[in-house]
Amino acid sequence: MQDQLPLATLGILGAGRVGTALAKQAAAAGVDVKVATAKDPGEISLILEFMAPGARAVKAAEASAQDVLILAVPLHKFQAVDPQALAGKIVIDAMNYWAPTDGIVDHFENDPRSSSEVVQSYFRESTVVKSLNHIGYGEFVADARPSGDPDRRALAVAGDDAAAKAAVAQLIEAMGYDAADIGPLSAGVLLEPGSRIFSGRQTVESIAAIMAEECAMAR
Repeated sequence: MQDQLPLATLGILGAGRVGTALAKQAAAAGVDVKVATAKDPGEISLILEFMAPGARAVKAAEASAQDVLILAVPLHKFQAVDPQALAGKIVIDAMNYWAPTDGIVDHFENDPRSSSEVVQSYFRESTVVKSLNHIGYGEFVADARPSGDPDRRALAVAGDDAAAKAAVAQLIEAMGYDAADIGPLSAGVLLEPGSRIFSGRQTVESIAAIMAEECAMAR
């Protein structure tokens, strides 16, 4: 278990494989984790008891009231979340656009922006940070390592607000990973499916090298 994180509360919207994996690791790090879906909390409480001990099933309104929120719903359903409920919150976009699975979604297919920028335009009063999407749910618990471990994996963070990125980085570090700041939210495109960062197991050094190459190619 990592040292207790001085982050008061974490809300996770989504109790699928990704949501429960994140909830399990955050709860093990000492974070007060509240998880919600569109269902009654009683319908997911047993799942959390076994899959994410320490995390609590709550109604969506209560999960949305926490200090930091993780969106772990299928991306094509993101507009089912009330943007006003997340106003003023740091929102981690852990979602991916999977056209072969979810079908073509105009919001993402015909927009030149990164998927997280589209999400940010919907949650206008929230601060969206892209992260936690480029690691498999089955790897999230297994690959966690204590700080300083030479085999510690890195997860990238993209966002336009420095304080929000610092809070997300703190959460990532507590859950057993190094955090690598890759710049603004627009850089989140480099974390999307098919990208080099998404497709491999990264370290802080390998992410820095990829970003340097991307910058060189953009000149």
